[in-house]
Amino acid sequence: MHMRFHLKKKTENDQKSKTKIGRSISSNPVFIDRDPEIFSVLLSLLRTNQIPSAARRFSTQELADEAAFYGIDSHFRSAAAPPPFSGIDASIVKSISPASEGLPSTFAVADNGAVWIAHGGQISSYDWSLAHTGTLRTHLDEIDSICRVWTEIAAVGSESDAGLHFYDFSSSRHVGSVHWTDPSDPRIFKARVNAITASETSVFASFDCPHRENIVLEIDKERIQIVSQLGRQSGNQAKHMVPSKLTFVPATGVLVGTAITSGAFGYSGYIRIWDPRSGDVVWETNEPGAGRSSRFGDSFADVDVDAEGLSIFKLCSKSGDLGMADMRRLGDDPWVYLEEKNPSMVNYGGEVNNLLMHCCWGQVFVGRDGSLEVWSRVQAHGGSIEGESGREGLFRRNFVDKRGDSERGDIKKIEGGGDRLFVSREGVEGIEVWESSHTSGAVPVS
Repeated sequence: MHMRFHLKKKTENDQKSKTKIGRSISSNPVFIDRDPEIFSVLLSLLRTNQIPSAARRFSTQELADEAAFYGIDSHFRSAAAPPPFSGIDASIVKSISPASEGLPSTFAVADNGAVWIAHGGQISSYDWSLAHTGTLRTHLDEIDSICRVWTEIAAVGSESDAGLHFYDFSSSRHVGSVHWTDPSDPRIFKARVNAITASETSVFASFDCPHRENIVLEIDKERIQIVSQLGRQSGNQAKHMVPSKLTFVPATGVLVGTAITSGAFGYSGYIRIWDPRSGDVVWETNEPGAGRSSRFGDSFADVDVDAEGLSIFKLCSKSGDLGMADMRRLGDDPWVYLEEKNPSMVNYGGEVNNLLMHCCWGQVFVGRDGSLEVWSRVQAHGGSIEGESGREGLFRRNFVDKRGDSERGDIKKIEGGGDRLFVSREGVEGIEVWESSHTSGAVPVS
């Protein structure tokens, strides 16, 4: 179907051809061969700044392609974006599953909600609309860690293959690798990557060798070359294990690394903060350890950093309690333990084997086996809630999922971006995509 547009040219001849006020004749009509029904949707978008209900007849990709043709793609992306994510009013809107080897080993989410999913030795890319944009095959058998270094550059590592490797999605090619070597120590070879994070100028990756020597390397993003080494240590003890999670904090320029292990005697590990500029450790804690921070052997099962809120959260292995520490006031025992204030929430129900957490949007998402919950900040006048004081009263715990959701399988990874929450589960194909409703009106039960 064709649509005819009469485009008026503001020329001297046009002005002379006017026969009545407000009426002109064009001798050069322009024909645009596009779908008129989608055009009407986009026209409504321009009038109201909202996507009309008629858009349900078309896929997001169809609408995005037409919006790009008319030059209003940024306008469409803004209108099509999910509302601000609220964990207590979220539901699964989609499951993304790569066509081949659908069991994801890991994934990375961009600020706009685009996601890269590693499956086997491949990485499948999905844009902000969750449309598949390509699959890149690496030389690795299995990818265990991935970080978005640039818009189209991924840094990946494997626990079964040595080195940190960089791949360019735009050209589908390998652009460089970094290996940890030490000419003075022949034992340093085939070092594998365990965790990756990035700052504006650098990539940080933790490496360990077969004999358990480990280190954190800082790599220049432009030159893909090592610029410094942090915290080389022998991993024979829990407090010297290779960091399994790294987080760069832009506001302070520090790097937070954590390592956790579990065994017959429970969990143990450390949290360590480096200043990459000096290479020094500026704060650390070990659990189990002396002092009240160990809570009588109730050491952490997982740790995550709220980089924007400058807070560190830990999830206790025995009680399941959530502890919070202000990064601006760290000391021997900086932890404040968030108390359960919601009478409708059930007890944790005994020991949970699979505990993990992720911080984003000022919320803390916790996976306990297959269940998903959120600790959300509560707005209060004067910084406190009636009858309460301190930071414990600023959070409330609520369920995110329903019973049917929690029965899909143990949660393996949680990550947020673009007002979407992405969740993978052990032995389950694909990645769950959670969004909040545009008509959200839910409030925490207190």
